[in-house]
This record gives sequence, structure tokens and C-alpha cells, in this order.
Amino acid sequence: MENEEKKKENNEEMPEITADSEKDASLDLKNTSAIEFQQEDMAEDKSIKQQPKNKKRGPLPALIFIFLLLVLNGVFVVGAVDYLLQNKYQSGTVRNVQPVKVVDEQSQVIEVAKNASASVVSIIASAEVPKYETTYRDFFNFQIPSQVQNGTEEQQIGAGSGFIVSGDGYIITNKHVVEEENAKYTVILKDDQHLDEKIEATVIARDPNNDIAILKIDKTDLPFLSLGDSGSLNVGQTTVAIGYALGEFDNTVSKGIISGLSRSITAGGMASGYEELENLIQTDAAVNPGNSGGPLLDIEGNVIGVNVAMADAQSIGFAIPINEIKPAYEEAKSSGTIKKEAKAFLGVRYINIDSGIQQENNLPYDYGVIIGRGEKMTDLAIVPGSPADKAGLVENDIILEVNGEKIEDKNNLAKLIAQHKPGEEVKFKIYHRGEEKEISLTLGESQ
Repeated sequence: MENEEKKKENNEEMPEITADSEKDASLDLKNTSAIEFQQEDMAEDKSIKQQPKNKKRGPLPALIFIFLLLVLNGVFVVGAVDYLLQNKYQSGTVRNVQPVKVVDEQSQVIEVAKNASASVVSIIASAEVPKYETTYRDFFNFQIPSQVQNGTEEQQIGAGSGFIVSGDGYIITNKHVVEEENAKYTVILKDDQHLDEKIEATVIARDPNNDIAILKIDKTDLPFLSLGDSGSLNVGQTTVAIGYALGEFDNTVSKGIISGLSRSITAGGMASGYEELENLIQTDAAVNPGNSGGPLLDIEGNVIGVNVAMADAQSIGFAIPINEIKPAYEEAKSSGTIKKEAKAFLGVRYINIDSGIQQENNLPYDYGVIIGRGEKMTDLAIVPGSPADKAGLVENDIILEVNGEKIEDKNNLAKLIAQHKPGEEVKFKIYHRGEEKEISLTLGESQ
């Protein structure tokens, strides 16, 4: 009985366990740490709940904040750039930086053609020629036509090119363009201010030593070309030729390269016959009839030569180096004439030797000149009675040196001979029939 009463007392003291309380009890037994975390979270939740609720913010404050950042950043960048410009990059390694302009060849050629064309002129030669009329005469009741002169009329007899070299109207061209003494020469201008204006030109001087003539027109403030330096040219260098192509197409532009230096040719004119031209620039820029007298330009637009002739072969033209023209131009300006120079004369026809010719012909040298005939039967290797003939030079001899100076592209035979006067004795080193030898001869005078 006592035991039963004790059990009842104990049951009254214990709280009643429900399903939920049993579940909670099991959780407590399994993971007391989880309960601790839960209690901490609840504590934090209580603290958060105790804080006042923040009001919901719209996007406007954020936008204003971003805008202010951008403005401040912009002011900083502009200020930095302005500082650098005012101080001209004086700090650090930026101080001496220079802008580099990279221009491709095509753009440069276009620029040269655009700028130079205004100074290139067409030259028209005209003269009074007989004017004929057709008349008929009776011959046994047949009307026989015949030509009867009825006065004269002015007609164009030639055309060429030239280029202005001073603002007051001096023009350089070829002598064979203005070779007719009694002709009238009209210059057609091509700059924007005087486009297609025709003005009569005066022939100041015809060079007796070269195919060059100096003209003058009565104009001022004209665009003109700068004269370059033909002494520093190289094979492969870009060239631009401008001229009155075929006497019909003015200011025709062609581009090419220097394909050879120190060339010698025999050129012919309408009235002056044939002329030996030496030390010429060879180019594959098209030099057509009518281009004669026009400029050959480098890639910078400076005149390096005057177009003078074209070969029968395709894509071969020739120009007189500008360095040979400068003295004649200055003499014509100062005195109105160009004196005939006494030129030394050797009397050989030759080909310059290079590595290609050496290999092709199995020659012992890659420099010098080899004496040889021209394409025609009349193009003799040695001029009969010339100093070369008298000294015993023959075809296929190789001339290696003149007075100890080796004959090379930039020290060619024509240049070395031109350094001497007629009557001077000169020593030559030659390769003759398999052996080297030295000879001396007296130079003659070119006719």
C-alpha cells in the first residue's frame, strides 16, 4: 500500500509528457549544440526586432551618388590631361616623345602627284606653215586638182612638258622640246589659280652640252618644285614621272623605280639629229612621247631628273640627273646663256659590269665596264680614230680603273672621264686578252 501511494505521489510531481514534448526531448538528447545555436539566433532576432525598422529607399539616391562619382572622375581626368599638356610632357620618360607618322607608299605617291602636278606645265610649239588650197585646171576637158599656196597659217608642230622651278616663272625642259628657233612656244599652266591659262614663253637658253633648255614666263607667285640630289640615288628607289603624255593627256602620272644608273644612250630629235647622252637615270616609270622635259621625282616630291627619252623596249625610260642641270640653270638665270663646255672624249661603247653580268658571262670581275657593240651594225664598239682606238683598246676589253679609281655604279666611267679636260693624259687599268695591264692615253674633245 505504501508503495502504491509513493508511486502516485511521484506521478503527480512529474509533468505530463505530450507528443510534442517527447519530440523536443528527443531533439535535446540528440543535439544539444543545435539548441544552443538556435538560442543564440533567437537572441539575435530579438535584438533585431528591438531596432526600429528602416524605411524603404528608392533608386534616386543611388543614381545621384553614381552621377557625383562620374563628375568627380571626369574633373580628375580633364585636370590630369590639362596638366600634362601645360607641362608639355616634361616629367619622366614622356618628355622627349615625338609623334610618329606612318605613311604607306601609295598614300605618299598620291600626295606627291597632287602637290607636284600644279608645277608641271605643257609646252606647245607652233609655227607659221604654208597654207594650201585646192584648185582645178582644165586639161582636155578634164578637171585636174592641184595644190596652190595661199599664204601661211599657225599650226602646232610639237608638244612636250616642263616644270616650274621658281615663283617668278623659270621653267626647265628638254632642248629638243624647244629646238625650233623660229617657233612660238606656249605654256599651259595647271595650278588652281591659273588653270589652263596659256601664256607665251621666252627661251632663255639652250644648253649646248646637254639636252636641257631654260624658259621664262611673265608670271609671279607661281607654285614650283624643289630640286633634289641625284648624287645619292639607289637602284630600287621609288620614282614618279609626270608629263604631257603623247602630247594629248596633260599631267599624266606614272610610278616606278630606278632600274639602273649611269646609262648611256643615243637619242634623236626632229631637227638636231642624234646626240650621245651619258650618265642617265634609268627608270621603269612610263616615259611616253610628250613626257620629255617633265620631272622625275623621288617619293618626297623632289626633282631628281628630267625625263629625256624612252627605249624601244617596254618599261624603260631615261632621265638626266638634276645635279647635272643645276649649274646650267644658275648660269642661264644670271647671264641669259649657257656656255659650251669642252668635254673630254674617250670613244668607246660599253656596258657596266655587275654580279649578274659577271656570272652570266663568266667574267673575272664584278665591276668595271666591258667594251662592246650596240644593237645596230653601225653602233661600233670603238670609234675609229678616237683616243681609245689610238691606244689599242678593242672590243671585249674590260676597263677596270681610271687614274687608280675603281669603276663602279656610283663612280662610273662617264663621271670619271668628265673630271678631266680634253688633252689631259689619263692612266687606265684594263683586262686585255686574259691579263691585266695599264695604258696611258690622251683624251680628245667631244664634238
